Amino acid sequence: MLDLRPNCEFCDKDLPADAPDAMICSYECTFCASCVADQLEDVCPNCGGGFCPRPIRPKTARREGVSRVHQPPSAQRVHLKYDRENVREFSTRTKNIPPNER
Repeated sequence: MLDLRPNCEFCDKDLPADAPDAMICSYECTFCASCVADQLEDVCPNCGGGFCPRPIRPKTARREGVSRVHQPPSAQRVHLKYDRENVREFSTRTKNIPPNER
C-alpha cells in the first residue's frame, strides 16, 4: 500500500492525501508537480526514475474497510538527503535519458 507522504521532499510543500499535484516515483518518493517540472526535470533525485501522479486514496469507504480512515496517510515528513546543487547536476546528467531506459 502506498505510504502517501505528507510533503514535497524538495520544497516541503504540504501534500495532503487528496493533493492533485502530488507526484511519485516507483519508490514512492514524493514531490509536488511544480518541483518535478521546474527543479527536478522529471528525474527523481533519489533513484533517477521518472514520476507519475500519486493516486488519491478515497476519503469515504465505498467498500467496507477501504478509505483514508482505515488506511491513513503517513504523517512523517521526508526531506532530500542531497543538496540542491547535487540534485541539479544529477537531473542535468539524467534528464535526456527516457525514464524507461534509466
